[in-house]
Amino acid sequence: MGILDYIEYGLARLLINYRGYDDQLFCKGPAFAEFPEPTFEIESPDCGPSNSTMATKYSKFGEGRMPELKWPVAGPDVKEYLLISEDPDSPMGGPNVHGIYYSIPATTTAVSPREFEVVHEEETKKILRSGFRYGKNRRSSVYIPPRPPVGHGPHRYFFELVALKEPLDLAVLSPLPAKEELSEAIKGKVAGWGLWIGIFENKWE
Repeated sequence: MGILDYIEYGLARLLINYRGYDDQLFCKGPAFAEFPEPTFEIESPDCGPSNSTMATKYSKFGEGRMPELKWPVAGPDVKEYLLISEDPDSPMGGPNVHGIYYSIPATTTAVSPREFEVVHEEETKKILRSGFRYGKNRRSSVYIPPRPPVGHGPHRYFFELVALKEPLDLAVLSPLPAKEELSEAIKGKVAGWGLWIGIFENKWE
């Protein structure tokens, strides 16, 4: 361990109680007033049921791959999906957004890391293999793998899949919309949502 690891560990222990910002999650926004709880289940074929511990390969210390997710066939009222991944246990005063994806077709019932691969880069954006559009995280990247501070304890990574009864209006959205902008954009359009939680801890070893 180097000196920076000791500093990070010390800070993490000081901030050990700065976590649990669940009330600031995307699914707690005003658009979910009619749906305070998930309306359908999400499974992860490669990680296990919700609240499973994610292996190192899903973190910044491994391959940084997203977990596979699977959900039921959509009803006729669903026109598209939005997926957001965030960590409410980040000691930053609120959830840390790891990835936002929208314009996901209603016919989609599963995603794997392949869907999020970049196949082409333009000046202002990256084109994903799936054709999904992505939003802004703090690094303006497609996805930030879990990398909690060493010694800060287990972090929960929420993958919230939102079913929309109307497609988002791409003409009025920013090229790289943030969580707050999308929270406004989906008002009156939510048809239901599902949740899968993965857990990862950066242990002092």
